[in-house]
Amino acid sequence: MEAAMHPGAPVRVLIADDEPLFIETVEALLDGDVRIEVVGTAQDGKQAVGLTLSLAPDVILMDISMPFLDGIEASRQIRQQNPDACILILTGSSIAADVDRSRQAGASGFLTKDGLATHLVERILDLGTR
Repeated sequence: MEAAMHPGAPVRVLIADDEPLFIETVEALLDGDVRIEVVGTAQDGKQAVGLTLSLAPDVILMDISMPFLDGIEASRQIRQQNPDACILILTGSSIAADVDRSRQAGASGFLTKDGLATHLVERILDLGTR
């Protein structure tokens, strides 16, 4: 992971969500923090897998419910190709089955969307500097 290899470098983040307004909101939350750099956005799971391979982000923020490939399967594919990938699942649901499926797919963490404003930066920095 680049952030761990270069102390002081911003944590590089990819945002994957099928709602453009949500992506804009997350970008706005992260924009003012010099410790974090958004390197790309994806609006479906297939895009998320491809961009992860080409951009090599430190942390992937992954929605569960997306077209073409849901976030859990996209996470599984990313982790198969890059076992060290840090994936933070973002979802409106806190259903135990979703949490379990996310962990089985290799997600590094899980955050409900209602906790974004208070916990997102902290979680990204925790994952991105491991």
